[in-house]
Amino acid sequence: MELATNVVEEMYEHARADYPNECCGVVVALSDGGQQTLKIRNIQDEMHAADAERYPRTAQTAYLWDSADYKRAIDLWEMPGNRLLAFYHSHPDHEAYFSQEDVAQATAFGEPSYPEALQIVVSVVDGEPCDTKAFRWSGEQETYLEIPLES
Repeated sequence: MELATNVVEEMYEHARADYPNECCGVVVALSDGGQQTLKIRNIQDEMHAADAERYPRTAQTAYLWDSADYKRAIDLWEMPGNRLLAFYHSHPDHEAYFSQEDVAQATAFGEPSYPEALQIVVSVVDGEPCDTKAFRWSGEQETYLEIPLES
């Protein structure tokens, strides 16, 4: 999978800006052949503050999409000729891997809602992105498998 240089730079900037919290967003393939990131605000801390029993994790170890931002992302990838390419999020002070929690979030009903979309994880250590990995759903193996990522 190849990501445009500007997309990688935008994901890294987003990860830096939100550190030490997780960032999250989408990458959309545009009808003109380009790619665009769309940041989605992580509301995990707000939900944790409102109901810590239901949302025990903070934004340092989890993310929850702001619904208005997510709707804006859907509107973008549903425009004629555009398509959803990937979801991304960061792992502050942890490796770039697709955790069991990540798998559970991506497969809320037992399978992914968007099986064609990649899942990209950016490792951020001491505020600086240091590794990025991409994962694709394998229906055959019923899990996400790491794939090569180029920019």
